[in-house]
Amino acid sequence: MLIDFEQEDAANRHAALVKAIESADKAYYQDDAPSMDDGEYDKLRKELLEIESKYPALAAQSPSQKVGAKPSEGFKKVQHAVPMLSLSNVFSEDDVSDFLTRVRKFLGLSEDEPLEIIAEPKIDGLSCSLRYENRILVQAATRGDGQEGEDITANINTIDEIPKTLPDDAPDILEVRGEIYMGKADFKALNDKQEAAGKPPFANPRNAAAGSVRQLDSAITAARPIRFFGYALGQVSESFAKTHFDIRQKLKQWGIPETGYAVCGSVKEIMDHYESILEGRADLDFDIDGVVYKVNRLDYQERLGFVARAPRWATAHKFPAEQAITRINTIDIQVGRTGALTPVARLEPVTVGGVVVSNATLHNADEIKRKDIRIGDMVVIQRAGDVIPQVVKVLADKREGDLPEYEFPTHCPECGSAAIREGDDVVTRCTGGLVCPAQAVERLKHFVSRLAFDIDGLGAKIIEQFYEDGLITNPDDIFTLESRNKNTLTPIRAREGWGDTSEKKLFQSINERREIAFNRFIYALGIRQVGEATAKRLAATYGDLPALISAMTAAKDSESEAYQDLINIEDIGPAVAQDLIAFFNEDHNIPILVALDAHLDIQPFTLPTNSDSPVAGKTLVFTGTLTKTTRQEAKAKAESLGAKVSGSVSKKTDYVIAGEDAGSKLKKAKDLEIEVLSEDDWIALIA
Repeated sequence: MLIDFEQEDAANRHAALVKAIESADKAYYQDDAPSMDDGEYDKLRKELLEIESKYPALAAQSPSQKVGAKPSEGFKKVQHAVPMLSLSNVFSEDDVSDFLTRVRKFLGLSEDEPLEIIAEPKIDGLSCSLRYENRILVQAATRGDGQEGEDITANINTIDEIPKTLPDDAPDILEVRGEIYMGKADFKALNDKQEAAGKPPFANPRNAAAGSVRQLDSAITAARPIRFFGYALGQVSESFAKTHFDIRQKLKQWGIPETGYAVCGSVKEIMDHYESILEGRADLDFDIDGVVYKVNRLDYQERLGFVARAPRWATAHKFPAEQAITRINTIDIQVGRTGALTPVARLEPVTVGGVVVSNATLHNADEIKRKDIRIGDMVVIQRAGDVIPQVVKVLADKREGDLPEYEFPTHCPECGSAAIREGDDVVTRCTGGLVCPAQAVERLKHFVSRLAFDIDGLGAKIIEQFYEDGLITNPDDIFTLESRNKNTLTPIRAREGWGDTSEKKLFQSINERREIAFNRFIYALGIRQVGEATAKRLAATYGDLPALISAMTAAKDSESEAYQDLINIEDIGPAVAQDLIAFFNEDHNIPILVALDAHLDIQPFTLPTNSDSPVAGKTLVFTGTLTKTTRQEAKAKAESLGAKVSGSVSKKTDYVIAGEDAGSKLKKAKDLEIEVLSEDDWIALIA
């Protein structure tokens, strides 16, 4: 079976991007101390999404499925009744056009059918939700990770311009979503006071606003000049609008502070509005970092729904990133979880967008050769694509002397094993496997990462230290660490930087993660090409770990029914199947899986249930051309009702929905005597 080396390269790059975004999300959402500017972060996400669009199996091995970061520990936690999601990003007129095309395609709208878009400035602040019950403000919360935020009610009550009561025509329950911010003039005055008092100034207005809101002492918040803009809704007890324009009008009537906005009907109108906002950006008294576009009709928004962490009906058009010129002092090689050797340029430190940077990713050997990058070169860097910047181009006219071409290493710098490129693979990969400490450490870091086991206290540096000292060499060691620690002469609390409290917190964090959902467990294993979305599909198909191991063992035979069942799962093709089968049939993996199963309570995966849904738990296949909805919308609707959507027909298929010109799938369904529904039958079934 052929291996898709290009996809392996994408998976490796994807893993690096995931790590960078997770680190940036924690710094931004939880610590109020951004580690990169918005341009860098946005291009990082753009590259991530480009990889995921080409390789959907990777789609959830990333923060593209999550929002923000976990709430910090200082405030009471708030579960959002309606998730507070983030937005996808666009960066050019072509991207805007593609966004509208995707919306039209999903909804089945022709080019001449009207599609109104609301365009509004994207405030650079702290996302906040205000909850009114019986027209009285009862709670305010940060976004947090999108599902759970922090209760900041006491602090929000200090902001005079936020109405504490609403008029009688407001719904009984109303959640107003918006942004906490600080005006530029107020920010300057605050920093002047900070410096006069001998205190360090705030880095930017967003930082100052976020830090002010997240004070445990509301008196400090009251002394800070923070403000609020409202622009959207969360939970609402009754509908009062048909368009987003109507919502904005009502919020204004109810006294919710707001920004301006425009209704646009074409790409040209959208771009004209974007340019006008960009030109007038400096004159605003508050920071913005782009323009948000939202489909105006609420019924269209409902049909479009969401993908992972973002709505399909909205996107953010971000302002351009910043660049700088500096020198490459040397090039180092980093070894990743899959053995990929990634070159990193060590730069003469330079300030880009207010942040000093000293590293830049060079991706791979081909990228170095294509751009003719040499040690000592002056280069243009851009803070984008990773937690470290990218090298955009070499300034060849500034090259001093006859600098030698860079020679990519032929051996792993970590273990000395041969480093090779197979076939058309652009990645040079260490052949050391388990003997390579860098790969083992990176796998452990992935295992405890936020989308996997999410174990507080086991950060990257701790994992590296514990691995080096032999405390944790495989995932199972994490869950035996406490018992082994009791029987050692040098307990963790005796280590430098540790103590009784930190040791206790570490074991508490580990024990809190002994219960885990099956899909997160699969993702945590770090199987190549298996992201969060693929892990969920595997968990939904096989239910529990013993069933999955049994199925993967049987799937070694590519002619077996087990193999056919595997590749019938949506987004799992032969390449992903090969990686899954290889992992579960590797001798050294099985003892670790058995040990983990003994130490953990792995919760069987269950699909979302809806007692009113006739397709909950059913396996569906769509084929042919649908005329009353699009295939994409039909699949999304089926999954929202708890159904499993498969790409091919098998004996386990419950329904085949056949549109016009259905071909081989319809024939196979009839041969297997599977119930076939017309599009009208399907609509009637789920009505």
